[in-house]
Amino acid sequence: MIRFICRALLKLWGFRYTGNFGTDIPKKIFVVYPHTSNWDFPLGILLKGAIPLDVNYVGKDSLFRWPWGWLFRWLGGIPVDRSRSTNFVDTMTALFGKYDRLAFAIAPEGTRKRVRKFKSGFYYIALKAGIPLILVKFDFGKKEVHFSEPFMPSGDYAADLRQIIEYFRGTQGIHPELACQWEDENI
Repeated sequence: MIRFICRALLKLWGFRYTGNFGTDIPKKIFVVYPHTSNWDFPLGILLKGAIPLDVNYVGKDSLFRWPWGWLFRWLGGIPVDRSRSTNFVDTMTALFGKYDRLAFAIAPEGTRKRVRKFKSGFYYIALKAGIPLILVKFDFGKKEVHFSEPFMPSGDYAADLRQIIEYFRGTQGIHPELACQWEDENI
């Protein structure tokens, strides 16, 4: 029933979803771009129910406080304290080592604000855990969500990041002016 409702809501919203959802891959990170609006969250939740995907997400810890914290946790959220260094990469890598099946959705910008480069944590989590990235375009211009083929990090961050950026280039968020503006010197 949830699957039907989520699919109907996506259709009503005008979105279609395509690509490789990675349902046969037990451990993975969904790298979701761009993150320019709070509307990215309901789109992700609808996709999670429609496909269906067994995926968790990380969010700033302030989202997980009363009165809505229980809801964000129920929807698969895990709080992250961004006010201090918490060794996020090692913590997440350890989680992937602990479970047989685990997937996370991460926005590479780490915020809805405009930034000039991606945070590198998603990449190093995948590299250390030996798991693939699945790149996910939330393209509000085309009303399409596209999932890439699995992408295994090579260890050459600059070269891999260029490929990731090329995949995402031209994807339009709700607020295009807030999308990450990559500059080669920031890779």
